[in-house]
Amino acid sequence: MMDKNKKARLIKKYGTHANDTGSAEVQIAILSEEIKELTEHLKMHRKDFSSRRGLLKKVNQRRRLLRFLEKDNNDSFVDLVKKLKIKIKPSVSASLDPEDLAAAEAKKEAEAEDNEG
Repeated sequence: MMDKNKKARLIKKYGTHANDTGSAEVQIAILSEEIKELTEHLKMHRKDFSSRRGLLKKVNQRRRLLRFLEKDNNDSFVDLVKKLKIKIKPSVSASLDPEDLAAAEAKKEAEAEDNEG
């Protein structure tokens, strides 16, 4: 469990303004630290399945927040991932060229028009 001082330092380091406690960046940083602590705990206590469940919940929450941040503010996303040294899988949309994305959207629109008429 993270103590108040450690959490306050993370909020101060990753917050976007003075009273920032709930931005995606801060939440991701706090979850990352909790994930590190739980991982260390589980190395020593391999059969602690309730903590393992909590770890999986935190990992999935962080993944959802990262996905939101990537869509909302990509520059902040890239910066945060580098600072926290998080390994991420490239998203499907990021791996395609803009021309490919435009062609895929045009194809979807054409199919939608065909289905309507």
